[in-house]
Amino acid sequence: MDTFRKGYVYVRNIFAGIICETDEGYSFTYDKNYIKSEEASAVSLTLPITEETYNSKTLFSFFDGIIPEGWLLKVVSKNWKISTEDRFGLLLIACKDSIGNVSVRSDLL
Repeated sequence: MDTFRKGYVYVRNIFAGIICETDEGYSFTYDKNYIKSEEASAVSLTLPITEETYNSKTLFSFFDGIIPEGWLLKVVSKNWKISTEDRFGLLLIACKDSIGNVSVRSDLL
């Protein structure tokens, strides 16, 4: 499976795992060190902590749900010249400091 783009997922600013855009859709894998940590908590109820990789043909609903909507989506799309159809691109750009305890960055901190 080829990976096109990847995002580094943080829970309360602690590296938790990697989400990837692949030729088959999307994958999400928790970091092994994060799983062992006492501070580990699931990214969402739909993605409980496991050592197995999650795979989906479409962007996981939790991650799609943290992408801005409405006027803020238009601002992000216009300023970064990203189509509103490019959900993964929007996730990488707009969710670095998202509301809530989960953020997604294009670079590892």
